[in-house]
Amino acid sequence: MNIRKFSINKACILLGILLLLAVGTVSAAIYLLTGNITAVGYVFLFSVFVLLCVICFVALIRRKLVMFSDSFCGQMDDMLSGDMQPKQTIEDESLFYKINYRLGRLYEVMQENKNNIAKERADLQELISDISHQLKTPLAALNIYNGLMQQEVQNSSELKEFASLSEQELDRIESLVQNLLKITKLDAGTITLDKQPQNVADMMGYIERHFAYQAQQQEKTLILSGNEEVTLVCDQTWLIEAISNIVKNAFDHTKTGATIRITWRAFASMVQIIVSDNGSGIHPEDLPHIFKRFYRSRFSKDTQGIGLGLPLAKAIIEDHNGTIEVNSTLGVGTTFTINFLNPTKL
Repeated sequence: MNIRKFSINKACILLGILLLLAVGTVSAAIYLLTGNITAVGYVFLFSVFVLLCVICFVALIRRKLVMFSDSFCGQMDDMLSGDMQPKQTIEDESLFYKINYRLGRLYEVMQENKNNIAKERADLQELISDISHQLKTPLAALNIYNGLMQQEVQNSSELKEFASLSEQELDRIESLVQNLLKITKLDAGTITLDKQPQNVADMMGYIERHFAYQAQQQEKTLILSGNEEVTLVCDQTWLIEAISNIVKNAFDHTKTGATIRITWRAFASMVQIIVSDNGSGIHPEDLPHIFKRFYRSRFSKDTQGIGLGLPLAKAIIEDHNGTIEVNSTLGVGTTFTINFLNPTKL
């Protein structure tokens, strides 16, 4: 017999049957020994009375257990949803009171931890936001000064090179500040994604135009391939940000003459976007860590990256209920595969 399926109702029925069998056996034994039918009747009536008392007792216990179970489950549901604190019953030191009291203490601890986490997150967001905003003004001023300096050093090749390097570092710092702001807002949940049906080809075309000048300067090829009718429910601005970060990563880790491909296709209930390149590839030791913030590979020759582009892309994709996977072979290239469930096809 499966004990898990042995309910209280079945236990009561089994107990009643056993008691009836016991009454019948005792009555038969008394009649055989004494032959007195009156004694048998008294025994039978007493046994029925005991049986009724047992049934009433079991029914009362069952009722209290059901009431306690319903109350306990309701309070647990309220605690998990954070709607209300468990009600404290005013009773003696009963089992119900002890369990209820500890539920109340557990709720208080959970709420305190929840409030502490929310406060720490808000403090962190405020700190990074303040630092980022404080950096914006001096960065803008430095960019202006650097632009003026570039105009004045046209006749000096060394100073011109210095000004160009200075501009690159300023752009890098500005990119760091912007990415910090974006990833902090995502962490804090202060960004509400405006998800609308968007044409994937149009979004990829925007990315192609954005990287066209860089591809020309670095003598690299960016190729798009996919069905122009594919649509995806997403926040266009943020999804373009995510895919652009992955494409930028491909530009940063490929040599002159490399090819970077963006392909997309739709399945029955899913849209897939793939960004691949034929660059140097990612070392197997680095693959589990590339989505960690500020991660720097000891094998990478890239000195310009700040380690926030891929983590930011992953956070945005996951906020769209998507997944991202990476496959890479050293000396062959890297492929990022992004999958999104498409609610319109479900």
